[in-house]
Amino acid sequence: MERTQIIDRLKSLPLTGLGIPVLILVLLGMMTLPVPVLLLDMLFTFNIALSIIILLVAVYSLRPLDFAVFPTILLVATLLRLALNVASTRIVLLNGHEGGDAAGKVIEAFGAVLIGGNYVVGLVVFLILMIINFVVITKGAGRISEVSARFTLDAMPGKQMAIDADLNAGLINQEEAKQRRADVANEADFYGAMDGASKFVRGDAVAGILILVINVIGGLGIGMMQHDLEFSDALEKYVLLTIGDGLVAQIPSLLLSVAAAIMVTRVNSDQSIGQQVGGQMFATPQALTVTAIILTLMGIIPGMPHLAFLGLAAAAGLGAYGIKYYTEKKVAYELASKQKAPDMPLPDEAAVNQKELGWSDVPMIDLLGLEVGYRLIPLVDKNQGGQLLGRIKGIRKKLSQELGFLVPSVHIRDNLELSPTIYRILLKGVVVAEAEVYPDREMAINPGQVFGEISGIEGKDPAFGLDAVWVEAQERDEAQALGYTVVDSSTVIATQLNQIMQNYAHELIGHDDIQHLMDALSSHSPKLAEQLVPDCVSLNQLLKIIQSLLQESVSIRDFRTIAQSLIETAQSTRDIGQMTSAVRIALSRSIVQSICGPSTDLPVITLEPQLEQILLQSVQQAAQSNVDDNLILEPAMAERLQQSLAEVSQQQEMMGNPAVLVVAAPIRQVLARFVRYSAQSVHVLSYQEIPDNKQITIVATVGQQ
Repeated sequence: MERTQIIDRLKSLPLTGLGIPVLILVLLGMMTLPVPVLLLDMLFTFNIALSIIILLVAVYSLRPLDFAVFPTILLVATLLRLALNVASTRIVLLNGHEGGDAAGKVIEAFGAVLIGGNYVVGLVVFLILMIINFVVITKGAGRISEVSARFTLDAMPGKQMAIDADLNAGLINQEEAKQRRADVANEADFYGAMDGASKFVRGDAVAGILILVINVIGGLGIGMMQHDLEFSDALEKYVLLTIGDGLVAQIPSLLLSVAAAIMVTRVNSDQSIGQQVGGQMFATPQALTVTAIILTLMGIIPGMPHLAFLGLAAAAGLGAYGIKYYTEKKVAYELASKQKAPDMPLPDEAAVNQKELGWSDVPMIDLLGLEVGYRLIPLVDKNQGGQLLGRIKGIRKKLSQELGFLVPSVHIRDNLELSPTIYRILLKGVVVAEAEVYPDREMAINPGQVFGEISGIEGKDPAFGLDAVWVEAQERDEAQALGYTVVDSSTVIATQLNQIMQNYAHELIGHDDIQHLMDALSSHSPKLAEQLVPDCVSLNQLLKIIQSLLQESVSIRDFRTIAQSLIETAQSTRDIGQMTSAVRIALSRSIVQSICGPSTDLPVITLEPQLEQILLQSVQQAAQSNVDDNLILEPAMAERLQQSLAEVSQQQEMMGNPAVLVVAAPIRQVLARFVRYSAQSVHVLSYQEIPDNKQITIVATVGQQ
């Protein structure tokens, strides 16, 4: 039967939970009520047995948390011992004048047998045991408990970060991470409790000395004044019983002190103390060999006890020879096994150590990644109230519905090389954004018009570059009253992540996603899907077309219309650019609605006719030269065009209208690329992409002198 099954059965027994409360009540009764001598003997024996059991459990525990209840048991055992001291003191002072077994057989045995009936020897032995317990073991264990508790608390953040890193890396699941976090917390609680429990042992040692002095003085007074005993007779009877009583209590106390010292000095391992000592002290024969030589030299010195030294030297020499012989035999056996059976599989451990590298050892780079400093870990930890994971999931769901494909998940991990409040957003392993947030503050963003200033840490909104101030949480209402837009740290990171996903959506989609789109199309329009791939376009060509659409923020939700347009266009051309333009015309209503909404009025910007003619000639020259679609413009003209677009775009933005540039179809694609590379928020449409139900209003013309 397994250990856990035995524990579960013990827990299921009736009245199991009443043991400790009843024991404490009994101990209180022992301190106040008379205890029969026979019961006192049984309780003393039980106390010794309990101490031995606790010591052995501490020795065989593989790690401190295997005996996490030890501080509580130490308290109960100390209370039991003190209760026995009170009960035995009452009997010794009442019946000590009778001598012998007046205080019970156990006390008599410890007073007569262990110290030979000599109370002076007994007093010396008792004091030596007290010094060993109080000065050596208890003091050292208390110091180790104090340091261990401090170091364990200091190491908790690092351990929590390591657990979160393993969880984010996929090395462990949520249940294992939860168990590890619980172990870290329990370990800190254990060492903190041991720091306090060590004071029980120290107090018990001090109480033992005081009880000894009180018993001797009280016994002498009672024996001489109440029972008319001579001083020597009273001294012999009462001191002998007191020493026996003290030894009965002090030996279990010493055992518990040793158990406490073992618990706080041992290291977590999958081996018991005996296995660790045998494996670490006697792993090599050199130590035993040198010891045997030194003992031999000391043993041959005249006057030294030759038998003891030379006998122990021989034992050490034999031990060293045995270890060396066993090690050489084991190595020779392993070499012979490899030579005789080279094709035999190696043991598991050797196979792991000598396993050849494979493709599984080369990790794939995540499409999207988020690295955070250690102070930002609570933002992604649900157990600490972090909301970032939920917001990222909501962003992915919203974008997936808007764009028309499943946005990949974001791989989150902590990075100790970052500053504590810094985070990075990575695309295919490359940093595309980096910013600093303060998890204990909130960002008050200046939308352009506020009614006052607010104190805090000045900064920038990482998503849109607006001026912002990091304020305390209690200043949120004041900032909002002044016209600031106030968001928390999770919202700041999520907003920038949303912007990155939108800007790089064309890099987030791949062949597998296109295949999923084709599978969905096949389930609804099987004939359409059958004609599209590979009859009209290959899967790779379809991916390039979809990426071109996403690069200009065109949703691919209407994949059926995209497929129909490609099938129709494929009959006349297989050029990727022309097919993409045809798809845009087919999606014109969706494109324009995403820009200006359901309004029938569409304010647009046009090019000055002469400039548009120059751009058309530039595109034609590039086509004749078999050059990619790029604008071939003079630097001065390109700079003037860029400045003009920036000014008009800003004017439209201040009026609350989108900046839409309408141009001839041949130059739409190259102008869209020019605008995109010049970081202008301008939508470039061709005249063919304007739906019939939209009324165009020209609000500006770019290129006029």
